[in-house]
Order: sequence, then structure tokens, then C-alpha cells
Amino acid sequence: MSLIVDASVAVKWFSEEAQSDRAESLLSSMEPLIAPDLVIAEIGNALWKKAARQLLRRDQATKAMVDAPTFFDRLIPLGDLGPRAVEIAIELRHPIYDCFYLALAERERAPIVSADDKLLAAAKRMKSVEGRRV
Repeated sequence: MSLIVDASVAVKWFSEEAQSDRAESLLSSMEPLIAPDLVIAEIGNALWKKAARQLLRRDQATKAMVDAPTFFDRLIPLGDLGPRAVEIAIELRHPIYDCFYLALAERERAPIVSADDKLLAAAKRMKSVEGRRV
């Protein structure tokens, strides 16, 4: 079974945070890790914020952006998920960014692994998507 990994988990692969060890354990699991390709932009935004606060060096952030796509077995184009993501966003009254992950989880019948309480709550409201906390 695949796991849908969001940026709140992926950033932990590149920057020491709470539950980084649990996030890193996903990398050695036998389960394929997949995400909407939006995850790369979200990782980049989080790394930029960390670098701006001097929690991460510029070269570390740059290297993480080079490496990030290689940590996933598949990155799904947003266009493939867009119609369902907007339906979910309207139905749940939830930002569409998270709904791309929900649409992918629903399509793949795979759980979402996240550290984002709002995303996990949205998954629970869908009933067709399993959310797992990292």
C-alpha cells in the first residue's frame, strides 16, 4: 500500500523538528511514498521560512530542494487531481491546497501521513480517507 505524505512530514526529512525520527522512518519503510507535485512548492516554502529565521542554512535549503523529489516514489501532477480537489474544498469548506492530498488519498485508497491537525481533521470528515499522524 502507498502512503500519501504531505509537506508537514517531508520537511522533517531535511530539518530537525518534533517527530523527525518518525518522519524519517517512513523513508525506510517498504511502502511507496507519493504526493501531489504541490508538495515540492510547500517544502520549498517551509525551508525558505526556516532559512529566513536562520534555523537552516541557505545551502541546506537549496540541497533539500534538489533532493526532495527523489524521496518520493511518485509525484502526481495537480491537473490530474484538480477537479476532485475543488469538489472536496467546496464540500468541506477547506483550503484547496490540502484537498489535493485528500483527492490523491481518495483516488489511491491510501492513508495520508501528516503532522497537520487541520488536514487530519479534514480527512476524518471525509470518512473515505484515513489520516495518520506522523
